[in-house]
Amino acid sequence: MPPPGGRHKRALVTLGLLFACVVAALLSVLVGPAGLPPGRLLAAAAGGDDWIARTILFELRLPRAVLALAVGAMLGAAGAALQGYLRNPLAEPSVLGASNAAALGAVVALYFGLAALHPAVLPLCAILATLIALALLFLLAGRSESPLTLILAGIAVGTMAGAGISLALNMAANPFAAMEIMTWLLGSLEDRSTTHIWIALPCIATGLALLLWDGRALDALTLGEDGALALGIDLGRARLRLLLGVAIGVGGAVAVSGAIGFVGLIVPHLVRPLTDRSPSALLVPSAIAGAALLTLADVLVRVIPSTNELKLGVVTAFVGVPVFLVYLMRERRLW
Repeated sequence: MPPPGGRHKRALVTLGLLFACVVAALLSVLVGPAGLPPGRLLAAAAGGDDWIARTILFELRLPRAVLALAVGAMLGAAGAALQGYLRNPLAEPSVLGASNAAALGAVVALYFGLAALHPAVLPLCAILATLIALALLFLLAGRSESPLTLILAGIAVGTMAGAGISLALNMAANPFAAMEIMTWLLGSLEDRSTTHIWIALPCIATGLALLLWDGRALDALTLGEDGALALGIDLGRARLRLLLGVAIGVGGAVAVSGAIGFVGLIVPHLVRPLTDRSPSALLVPSAIAGAALLTLADVLVRVIPSTNELKLGVVTAFVGVPVFLVYLMRERRLW
């Protein structure tokens, strides 16, 4: 039974995070190198004939804002779900090898020139590689329902994918190919279009739905595997939904954004003190907070003066590590 006022507190937290998302989305639409005034953008949104403003708004800034929100939500929810399922405060999508596998699929598309065929090829290769990694993860983990087995199998899959990325960089035919791969691996939402939205959103929506399905199972697992089984939880099906949700959702997200770290790790720790600390209570707030955090980080890369736009993965790492260390020192006794 939730504590008195628990639902009210959860509603206030959710509303506060949604407000932060709205602010972040507005900033993402308003901020950019073109420096268009808000009035001009508003007129373009209302159907004005300023084709320059309309192009910047609808073909550059809106797709970028939508993708930042969607990718951040997927990474935040995936981190919260994995930390609950594995009962490990350091869990994030890379623990199961999902992020590295998606990166490897994209690197293969870049290395062999497949990405030049169509904008959808690179994301589809990333998603396919993630699903192959999922199948390999099931093969390695076998019928075991132990979180430790999944972690070890995920480390093996992630290490193998990382080795594949290193091999591609080592054998790149020219420095320009290696630079293109490295640029993508640093993560960015620059120059994304509506095509990327239609590719990523179905995967992210599917992944989020599968993760949110298992809130009760995650709560039951706080009692251990035996306790969850006693409460009637089918651990095999719960694990299947969790892994599919992470693989499909993170695969679609990483496919369009590149490799972005620390969001799935840090967001649940930022949100946890605002909730009752149960895994199910973390899922939706972590998704919303992840969306706001990644969108604000994407705004930050555009306002920091530099010759070339900073990469999003670099900014999330620099912001994420200090914040994570602060919360680590404050919350270590409560895990």
